[in-house]
Amino acid sequence: MTPETTPETTTTRARLGLAVLMLPTLIVALDTTALLLALPRLSADLGASNVQQLWISDGYGFVVAGLVITMGTLGDRLGRRRLLLTGAAAFAALSVVAAFATGPLMLIAVRALLGIAGAALAPSTLALITNLFRDERERGRAIALWAACQFAGGALGPVMAGFLLQHFWWGSVFLAAVPPMAVVLLAGPFLLPEFRGERSGRLDLTSVGLSLAAMLLMIYGVKQLAVAGTEGVRALPAAALIVGAAAGAVFVRRQLRLDVPLLDLRLLRNRPFLAVLVSLVLAGVAMAGTGLMVTQYLQSVLGHSPVASALLFAPMGIAVAAGTMTAPVLARHLPQTTAIAGGLAVSALGGLLLAAVDGQGSLPLAVAGISVLALGTGPLFALGTGLVMGSVPPERAGSVASMSETGNYLGGSLGFALLGVLAAVVYRDRTGGTSDSLAGAVAEAGHLPAGQGAELLRTARAAFTASLHVTGVVAAALFAGLAVLVLVLRPGARGEAQASEAQTPEAVPIP
Repeated sequence: MTPETTPETTTTRARLGLAVLMLPTLIVALDTTALLLALPRLSADLGASNVQQLWISDGYGFVVAGLVITMGTLGDRLGRRRLLLTGAAAFAALSVVAAFATGPLMLIAVRALLGIAGAALAPSTLALITNLFRDERERGRAIALWAACQFAGGALGPVMAGFLLQHFWWGSVFLAAVPPMAVVLLAGPFLLPEFRGERSGRLDLTSVGLSLAAMLLMIYGVKQLAVAGTEGVRALPAAALIVGAAAGAVFVRRQLRLDVPLLDLRLLRNRPFLAVLVSLVLAGVAMAGTGLMVTQYLQSVLGHSPVASALLFAPMGIAVAAGTMTAPVLARHLPQTTAIAGGLAVSALGGLLLAAVDGQGSLPLAVAGISVLALGTGPLFALGTGLVMGSVPPERAGSVASMSETGNYLGGSLGFALLGVLAAVVYRDRTGGTSDSLAGAVAEAGHLPAGQGAELLRTARAAFTASLHVTGVVAAALFAGLAVLVLVLRPGARGEAQASEAQTPEAVPIP
C-alpha cells in the first residue's frame, strides 16, 4: 500500500477537506447577519431609504434560501466540487464589488448576486462531507461540526462586523469574505473529491422560476404593506402577495405531479420530518428577529458603540455553538425528541427574559435573554438533521438535506422581514405615527433644540423597547409551540430508539 492510499493519509486528507468546507459554511452564514451593525453607517453613506435598507439586509438571505435546492440538483449534474469552486470564485469577486458599491440600488443588485453564489456553496458543503467520510461515526462528528459552524456563524456575523467597523469603513465587512474563498479555491481541487450523481434529477426550470416568484413577491408584499402610507400605495403590495401565493400554489401542484420534483413535498407526510423542518424554519424566524432587535437596542437605546455592541452580542454565538456541540450528550440519556423539545422550552424562557428588558440597568437581562434563547436551540440544530435523515431511506438523503438547509436560511430571512416589520409597526404605533424608525429619530433629534431633542429620543427609545418586548413574547410563543409540536409528532418509541442509535454522533470534535 502506497503512502498516498494508507488509511492514515486518507483520514488526514478528509479532515483537511472538512476544514476547507468549514470556510464557505461559515462565510455564507456570516454574510446573512453581518450587516446588522454595518447597516446604519452604510445607509448613511449611500443614502439608502428604509425600504432599500430592508432589501440590502435580507435580500441576500432570501435568494440563498430560494436557490439552495436548485443548486443541489445542479451540483449532482455538473459535479459538487465544481459547483463549490465556481460559487467560491463568484462570491469572492462579488464581495469586492459590494465593498465599493456607489449606491443603494447597486448594492441591492450585488447582494442578490451574492445570494446566488451563496446558494451554490451551501448544499455542496454538506454533500461533500458525506463523500469525504464513509465511516458513519466520523461522518456524524463532521456533520456536528458543520452544524455548529453554520448556526454559530450566523450569530457571530454582527460580532465580526463590529470589530471591522471600529477600524475600517463598511466595505471591509464584505472584503472579509475574500481570503477564505481564496483558500477554498487553492486547496479545494487537491483536498475535495468530485462527485456527480449517476441518476440525478433533471433541473426543472419552470419549478425554479415558480419558487423564486412565490418567495420574492410574497416577501415584497409583506414589507411594503408595513411601510405603505396610503390606501392607494397599499394596492401594489397586496397584489404582490396574491400573485406570490398563486405562484406558490402552482409550484406545489407541479411538484406533486412531477416524477422527479425540484422539491419532494411528499416527504412532508412523514410526521417527525415535518415537525423538525417546521421547527428549523420557525426557530430561525425567532432567532433572527430577536437578534435584529437586540443589536439595535444595544446601540440606539443603551448607546453602546458598534464594537461594544459586538462584544455584548457575542454570547449569542457562543451559546449556539455550546448548545449544538453538547446536545448529543443529552441524546445519550434522553430520547432525541425530548431533548429537542426541552431545548425549545429553554429558548422560550429566553424570549420571556427579553420581554422584561427595560431601562438603563437592563443590559445583563438583555444579554442573558438572547444567550438563553440561543442555547436552547442547540438540540434542534444538532439532533434535528440526524432525526430527519433517519426518517427517510438513504437514497433520499440528498433531497432531505437540501430541504433542511433551505429551511434554515428561509427561517433566518423571514425573521428579519416578518419580526422586523412587526417591530416597526409597534414602534410607529407607540410614537403616534410621528417617527418611522429609531435611527431616524436619533438623526432628527440632532437638529432640534436640546429640550425637544431629548423628549423625542425618550419617546423613540421607549417605543423601541416596547417593540423589543413584543418580539420577545412572539419568540417565546413560537418556541413553546414548537416544543409541543415536536412532542406531538414524534415517532414511536421503537423508531426513535433506532434513529437515535444510528444517527447520534459523539459530542467530540475531530482532532
